[in-house]
Amino acid sequence: MTQSRDDSGGGGSGQVKVDAAVRVYPGTPQEVYGFVVEDFGDISGEAVDIGEHHIVDAARRWAVRLSDGSLVFVDDGDVVSID
Repeated sequence: MTQSRDDSGGGGSGQVKVDAAVRVYPGTPQEVYGFVVEDFGDISGEAVDIGEHHIVDAARRWAVRLSDGSLVFVDDGDVVSID
C-alpha cells in the first residue's frame, strides 16, 4: 500500500512516500533522519475502546528505517520529506 501526501507546512516541499528520505520528529531535540520503508495508509486503523476500557490506539501510518538502523512507526505530523 504505497500512498503519498503533500508536505505542506512541515519544512520540506517534497512528498512523504515509500523510499523517500525523511526527517522524523522535525524541529525537536529528538529529530532523526531515515527512509520510509512502508506506508500503512488506510489500514492503520482506529483506536479501540470498549465501554470505559481503552484497548488499543490506532497504528502509526509510516514505518521509517532510521540512519542508525532502527525502525520507528510515526504519524503524518511526525515526518517530513527531505528536499
